[in-house]
Amino acid sequence: MAEPLSPAERDRTFCDILNRELVCALGCTEPIAVAYAAALARETLGCEPERLELDCSGNIIKNVKSVTVPNSGGLAGLEAAATLGAVGGNAASALEVLEDVDDADRARTRELLDRAGYAEVSLAVDVPNLYIRVRAHASGHVADVIIAEHHTNVVYRALDGVKLDGAYDSPEAVASDARDAHDQVLSALSLEAIIEFAEHGSIEAARDALERQLSLNDAISREGLEHAWGAEVGRTLLDSREADTPCRARARAAAGSDARMSGCAMPVVIVCGSGNQGITACLPVLEYAERLGVEGDRLLRALALSDLVAIHVKSYIGALSAFCGAVCAACGAGAAITWMSGGTPEQVGATIVNTLGNVGGIVCDGAKSSCAAKISAAVDAAILGHDMAMAGRSFRAGEGLVQETIEETIASMGYVGRVGMKPTDVEILNIMIGKTEVGR
Repeated sequence: MAEPLSPAERDRTFCDILNRELVCALGCTEPIAVAYAAALARETLGCEPERLELDCSGNIIKNVKSVTVPNSGGLAGLEAAATLGAVGGNAASALEVLEDVDDADRARTRELLDRAGYAEVSLAVDVPNLYIRVRAHASGHVADVIIAEHHTNVVYRALDGVKLDGAYDSPEAVASDARDAHDQVLSALSLEAIIEFAEHGSIEAARDALERQLSLNDAISREGLEHAWGAEVGRTLLDSREADTPCRARARAAAGSDARMSGCAMPVVIVCGSGNQGITACLPVLEYAERLGVEGDRLLRALALSDLVAIHVKSYIGALSAFCGAVCAACGAGAAITWMSGGTPEQVGATIVNTLGNVGGIVCDGAKSSCAAKISAAVDAAILGHDMAMAGRSFRAGEGLVQETIEETIASMGYVGRVGMKPTDVEILNIMIGKTEVGR
């Protein structure tokens, strides 16, 4: 077991984690990562590609299939994301790669997509759950870009087989580095350390990232509540019980997803590699903070607690899986709500256990409009978990996956998400791409 960090080391480590996680993204992170890879491939090639080849993991295919690509004029899917990225993407903007595309880029993208075989997609096997390879062809030259393990983690970049400086030699090399970083996060994060950081640590180094998360994610939530985006889950909730704080917390989080999943060209601040999770970890905390009169540094500390709990829970599962990550983010939001309400560390832990014991295992069947409804369900479970914890009630060890300690419970649920749900992930993908006929 790793030696415990000193308070100064803990503060520095936790702020580094927050700054690494809380980055801006325009639209759903999976199609944006595909667009980013394609923009890098074009930059490497030095001209517009004549043809694109995409090899992607099943989880990338699943999460791009049904979601609208932002700034695309309503286009969806891998081919659209890659083509728009190659035509008008700015690789220097990373997860905001499509921010500056214009009407000419959109028209050119539609023209290329109408050309048979311009962008061909294949399923990559025996690769990380998050894996994107784009090969761009033009004038006899080939640019090759691979992203793996993390949405902006370029593990290989080459022109005509000659590797560019600074890129890894293989996906295996970055997978090893990613595992090392993953282990470091696991060794540093615990609920006890997170609460201690929220109460007494220095958040200065992460202040800008936290304030940006509040501002941007609140803005897209308001957009989702004010206009008809997606299935309008947030607006539906707000119409039913506008004065009810728990319902408003669900509505504000769902509305951000309503807009984001339907191609809204407003940036969000992500956590755990996901804008939906960044929204879920933020908006319920903001709603309860307004009700409780929490503001300033205490609000930022509550948000930091929410984000770090989400990261802690999700780190056992990995970047992409069949386990809906909104549950992890809702655990963070519920924990922060309990903390803001004066709950003890034991009650904060009970909130997480109650949430996982209720909705742990909601399946991820790709990014799409129903993500907003899953966010609502996860936040509802977190609020119930909070209410139970504040009343001294909690699910007990031995009931299902609930273990003796909060850390053991998080680990057990993470094992199910990472290992137990792997076959589920395969079958979800097979159904989505038509390889499995569903019937009696």
